[in-house]
Amino acid sequence: MIFQSLDFLVFLVLVVGIHWALPSRLRGMFLLAASYVFYGYVHPWFLFLLWFVTVAVYVCALGIERIPRLRKEFLWLGVGACLSLLGAFKYFNFFVENAVFALNSLGLNVSRPELQIVLPVGISFFAFQGMSYVIDVYWGKVRARSSFVSIALFKAFFPLLVAGPIERATHLLPQLEADRTLRIEMLVEGLLLMVWGFFKKLVIADNVSLVANKVFSLEHPAFPLLWAGVFAFCIQIYADFSAYTDIARGTSKMLGINVIDNFRHPYAAKSPTDFWRRWHISLSTWFRDYVYIPLGGNRGGRLLEARNVLLTFLLSGLWHGASWNYVAWGGYWGCLIVASRYLGSLLPARLWDMRGVAIIQVALTFGLTNIGWLLFRETDFHYLLSDLSQSPANASALDWQAAGYFVSLVCLYAAPLAVHYALDRRDGTPVAAVQAHGALALRTFASTAMFFAILVLRTANSGDFIYFKF
Repeated sequence: MIFQSLDFLVFLVLVVGIHWALPSRLRGMFLLAASYVFYGYVHPWFLFLLWFVTVAVYVCALGIERIPRLRKEFLWLGVGACLSLLGAFKYFNFFVENAVFALNSLGLNVSRPELQIVLPVGISFFAFQGMSYVIDVYWGKVRARSSFVSIALFKAFFPLLVAGPIERATHLLPQLEADRTLRIEMLVEGLLLMVWGFFKKLVIADNVSLVANKVFSLEHPAFPLLWAGVFAFCIQIYADFSAYTDIARGTSKMLGINVIDNFRHPYAAKSPTDFWRRWHISLSTWFRDYVYIPLGGNRGGRLLEARNVLLTFLLSGLWHGASWNYVAWGGYWGCLIVASRYLGSLLPARLWDMRGVAIIQVALTFGLTNIGWLLFRETDFHYLLSDLSQSPANASALDWQAAGYFVSLVCLYAAPLAVHYALDRRDGTPVAAVQAHGALALRTFASTAMFFAILVLRTANSGDFIYFKF
């Protein structure tokens, strides 16, 4: 079931209504059943994979706590169960394809087996959430739950199941287990977040995707057209993914659950490190806590720190997809962060306080981010090398005019994002701009305007959320 469907809206109204009508002792079981309906609505067999991970992390977490002499074995069993699922469904064809290529390069005539493996939606998200629970129990950050329903709901909570955020057990489990009270303000806040999310997806992301898809469908786009397409994709992926997060957060609020915000205006970042403090926060902090710090973090000198950063980002790139362009994208960001940290240590601290430096930092970081989005969007290395070799001198006047039109169109659709950022800066709160100071008239007007914009400006066919394939 997808958020931007009538089926989901009917489902949500029924779930919210029944959830608050039930006594608190039955709400967990009901939400679990509703979550299974949500996830298995189109492909019921996906539920078997979810059950496999749920049972594995439930048993292993209890084993870690109740059989201390086998703690490490249960830890690796739980982590291995999650990774095996990813290896089988997400990376098997990738590894086989590269192994066959390597063997053929050595002169061995090996044919590639044709295996059609359907990638289950959200597999990377619920696998990582499962691993974090087992690791946190091992580290003593959270107690293993004896209630299977609690762990099953933690793994399957439907607003977060398909594309996150990747919530931690320390934050989400206590809320799921608590006796929640219906509060009208949470219903209103949740509804406003959902409207803002639907607006970003259906009006902004889907419309600018037409520009990005048009450019990337060209075999050899001219330099200005290529980067107009990259800029369109830059706006598309942010509006699309943050829209999913807002709808997920809004849905959760309507059920009395607070979910972390996954984005904090990433395109206002002043450095590569700052960008990853603002972009896909639940994933970046996951890799920080469970990969970067266990590797040694910034301890042990600059070379070891650089190694740890690069390994962490290479794995982060591979998490996004079984393709070398994602690995290259992760390596690119790792190199940027290592270089920016080193450069920052050489420059005098007073430089960053000079007038106008912040604007230069933001502009430079945004430009570097767009280069990264080209690596992310173009999955074929042949076309990627061709794109990177394009020269502005070879573009015609018509190419520049068309690129200017596309950029202007994208900027027009992206204007509400800029307004949202400006209002957030003014109010100093990371909430939807329409919620500023709780002004009822402003909230009502903005929500109504966005609702009608969705009806009038949405594209004929709304595509899936981009992160569904990860």
